[in-house]
Amino acid sequence: MAEYFQLLRRDLTTSLPAPQWPANTRLDHYRDELAPAIHAVLRMTQEQRGGRVPSLAEWRRQFVTDAEFDPTLCLVASNADGILGVAQCWTSAFIKNLSVHPCAQGQGLGRALLLHTFHVFKQRGEPCVDLKVLETNQRARQLYESAGMVFVLRDQVPED
Repeated sequence: MAEYFQLLRRDLTTSLPAPQWPANTRLDHYRDELAPAIHAVLRMTQEQRGGRVPSLAEWRRQFVTDAEFDPTLCLVASNADGILGVAQCWTSAFIKNLSVHPCAQGQGLGRALLLHTFHVFKQRGEPCVDLKVLETNQRARQLYESAGMVFVLRDQVPED
């Protein structure tokens, strides 16, 4: 059976709500020494939803050699216990992955990270930001729509 995704978009030309971070949250961005922990969060959350993330070495190679890679656009939220959330974005104003560790889900971290991502792209002068979400991922779709993202198109997930 074919799977479908939705392309969603957030207009950044209007005012944006400020992120409300859970207590003791720290913000950072991609650095090589954080790669294993970032990869672990991405892998854990993607596999929960039936997605796939390559091995650490392959993921890192693909990530840092991508033409749209900018380490400051891989936003990392953590606390004293470690990395809790990651927004992996491209320079084309595209959110490739928004992942929150299961121990931090339901506490507002995903919403705060998403809103922070909007602010980052707005500061870069982008008029909008896009992402793709599996049509079956109701929880993520509700989060994105509650943050002002709107439907642009529906398409079939390519077969591997």
